[in-house]
Amino acid sequence: MKNIYRSFFYKAIILTTVLTVSSCKKFVELGAPPTQILFQDAFKTDAAAQSVVMGLYSFSSQATNGLITSLTFYSGVSSDDLQYNASVVLTQEFANNSISNNNGTANTIWGTTYQLVKNANNAISGLSAATTLTPSVKNQLLGEAKFMRAFAYFHLVNLYGDVPLPLKDDYSAFENAALPRTAITGVYTQIIKDLTEAQNLLPTAYVGTFRGRVNKYAATALLARVYLYQKDYANAEAQATQVISSAIYTLPAPEAAFVNASNEIIWQIGNISGLSVPGAAYVTLPSVIPTYTLADVTYQSFENITDLRRTNWTVSKTIGGKTYYGISKYKIGTGTGNEYNVALRFAEQYLIRAEARAQQNNLSGAKSDIDMVRSRAGLGGVSATLDQAQMLTAIEQERKVEFFGEWGHRWFDLKRTNRANAVIGALKPTWKSTSILFPIPQAQILVNTNLTQNPGYQN
Repeated sequence: MKNIYRSFFYKAIILTTVLTVSSCKKFVELGAPPTQILFQDAFKTDAAAQSVVMGLYSFSSQATNGLITSLTFYSGVSSDDLQYNASVVLTQEFANNSISNNNGTANTIWGTTYQLVKNANNAISGLSAATTLTPSVKNQLLGEAKFMRAFAYFHLVNLYGDVPLPLKDDYSAFENAALPRTAITGVYTQIIKDLTEAQNLLPTAYVGTFRGRVNKYAATALLARVYLYQKDYANAEAQATQVISSAIYTLPAPEAAFVNASNEIIWQIGNISGLSVPGAAYVTLPSVIPTYTLADVTYQSFENITDLRRTNWTVSKTIGGKTYYGISKYKIGTGTGNEYNVALRFAEQYLIRAEARAQQNNLSGAKSDIDMVRSRAGLGGVSATLDQAQMLTAIEQERKVEFFGEWGHRWFDLKRTNRANAVIGALKPTWKSTSILFPIPQAQILVNTNLTQNPGYQN
C-alpha cells in the first residue's frame, strides 16, 4: 500500500492547520487533516520537501496550542518564576502545583508536543528514503527534522519523566499508539543521537533570514544543554565552547537582546506579524494587569537595582493598590513589530559552560564565563574567592535573573538540581514532592493500557 496518505503541517503545500486534539484521541496516532497529498510526492522535489519541514516550525509557533505557550507560561507558574493573575481554573492548578490528571491544558501540552514528534518522524522517514532531492538540501532538511524531534523529546522528558518514544512514521501508527514509557536515560540517548546527527547534517551558515531555521550551532547549543542536564559536564563544556568559539554570536545590550535582528539569537521561531507570543501576554497598557507577571520573589532577588536586566526587562505597575512586575524582554504586545519567539540565545552557552566548569572544579574558568553575562548586565564580576558550592549558587542565581519568563528554564533548573522541594515547597503550601512531574493525561492511559501514571496523580 505505497499510496497511503500521510499528514503533515505544511507551510506552502498545505495552509497552516491548527490541530484540535480531542481528549480521547491517541496522541501518538496522527489524524488526517482536511487537505492531503500523497506521501511520496512530498519528497520528490526540493520545494515540496522544504514545505514539509517548514511545517514543523509553523506548528511549533502556533500561539494557541503551540509549544511556546505551554513551556513558557505553565512551567513558569509551576515554579517561582511567573505569577498568574487571572482566574482560569485549569491554569490555577499549575500555579498551585495541584494539576488534575484530566486537566485539559495539561492534556494539550502532551498532545501538542507528541504531534510535533509525529510530524518530525514522518519527515525523517520521507527524507531518508528520498532519492531525487539535491543532497545539500536533503541533509539540511533531515538535520532540521532531527533537531525538532530532539527539541520535542527534551521537553517531554523534563515535563513528564519517562515517556513513550515513538520513532517510526505513520505506517506504524498502531504500534506507536501502544508504546509503554521509555526510561529517562533511554529518551536522552535518543535526543543526543538526533542532535549529534543534526550537527553533522546542518550547515554552519543560516538558511533564510533572522536565524529562523536551525543551523549546526543551534544543534550544538541544545546538545550542550542536554549534556548539562545529564551531568556530563565535560561534554557540556565542549559543546558550549564550540558555540562560544564560533565568533558568530555576541551579547548585545539587554534592550536589544530580543529584537529579531539581535546577534545573541541562536534560534528563533518566526511569524508573519513580528509579534512574539510572550510579548502578547506580558506587555499590556499601563492600566491593564498582565495575565502573567514576574513573581515578586524573583523580582526581589536581583542583587542590585542597577542590574540592566532589572531596568530593561521588567516594568513595575501599581493597579488597585497592588504592584505587579511586568516582563518587558519583548517590547511589543499588539499589532506588528520586529520580535519573534527566541528559543535559544547566546547567554545560555556562557552559563552552561560556567556550570560545567564549576562542577569540574575549574572555578577560574567558571568565573570568567559568569562574568561575561554579568558584564552585559552592567554588574561587576563574582568574587574570585568563591568555593565550588558558592560558585554553583551564584550560577543558579544568574540563570534565575537571566532566563525568567522564558521556556520554563527556572522550572527545569530547580528540578534538575534537586532544588524544587526546598525552593517551591517554602513558597507554596500546596506543593508536594510529586509535583515535579506533570501528570500523564488520564485519557491516554485509558486508550493505551501500557501507559502508567506519574506518582501523585492516580486519583
